[in-house]
Amino acid sequence: MGNYRFILSGGGTGGHIYPAIAIANELKRRHPKAEFLFVGAKDKMEMEKVPQAGYKIEGLWISGLQRKLTLKNLMFPLKLVISLIRARQITKQFRPNVAIGTGGFASGPLLKMAAGAKIPCVLQEQNSYAGITNKLLASKAKRICVAYDRMEQFFPKEKIIKTGNPVRSDLVDLKVDKKEAIDFFGLNANKKTILIIGGSLGARRVNQLIEKELVFFENQEVQLIWQCGKLYYEDYKQHDSNSVKVLAFLNRMDYAYAAADIIISRAGAGSVSELCLVGKPVLFIPSPNVAEDHQTKNAKALVSKDAALMLKESELDTDFEKSFVDLINSMDTQNKLSANIKQLAMPKATEHIVDEIEKLLK
Repeated sequence: MGNYRFILSGGGTGGHIYPAIAIANELKRRHPKAEFLFVGAKDKMEMEKVPQAGYKIEGLWISGLQRKLTLKNLMFPLKLVISLIRARQITKQFRPNVAIGTGGFASGPLLKMAAGAKIPCVLQEQNSYAGITNKLLASKAKRICVAYDRMEQFFPKEKIIKTGNPVRSDLVDLKVDKKEAIDFFGLNANKKTILIIGGSLGARRVNQLIEKELVFFENQEVQLIWQCGKLYYEDYKQHDSNSVKVLAFLNRMDYAYAAADIIISRAGAGSVSELCLVGKPVLFIPSPNVAEDHQTKNAKALVSKDAALMLKESELDTDFEKSFVDLINSMDTQNKLSANIKQLAMPKATEHIVDEIEKLLK
């Protein structure tokens, strides 16, 4: 037993890639002799991130549909047909016991071909508003693992298992001492620390807000850990100082979370799941530039349970300062948000997803 073969697909963004890697890592822990193959979209970040995690990956010539008429859209039917043919070849050669999809363009052709070959399929949907690929694949899947309630509006109710989203293992049991974390960033232990995270690439509108409000933050006597993203680091690095730490990327998220008193963040599914585990007061600024506006829906799911605050990008210029002052000056609000967001944490998500996968092994 244990000489299983697992094929996984999810990509385009870290929100699809990292859950797939986390699932593979847990499967590998339980089945050390198992074989793994990832399938991604050529020229997307999974082609770099998956090999870095120690797994083999095959690339498909596939991309998503654009919102307007472009040459890429005209090429889509050809790309889809070629990707379906290639996905069938990969499936036939690898002969997986189970196929696992975590969303993204490449998972569509792969799981469609796997299901057609009678291979059991598991979907993992990270967001509160299901992605188009997973919605199209739902009828083919044996199990659909989700992180939010009321997902039966997208998927057959009898297939849904609420597991939560996989998160990095160092956050499940955050052991870093706050003083150690403050020292790590060279900050002042007597000041409140605000952590700003806009994703690995950064968030233009969030960065513009923080730069505009630097004097305001100074007047509030708070200090910042500002992860501006590698795309924007050159634009903002001049603001780095004793009380404003400007970073392209946060290699030690455990230290960053431990140092923070309040967190300002985008509302991608992975970030939301991590922040539930961290249990700090959060102000979400969802990106409006994502499919189906799913970040706003993710944030609203927490706001409806008094577990976070949210401001739309369109509200930042008029409402940010008041919202921030109300939050920083009210320990009652901070404690309420912290307590409520912790109740939504699902630290064993990866294990529960793998439990469902193992049920399908013959």
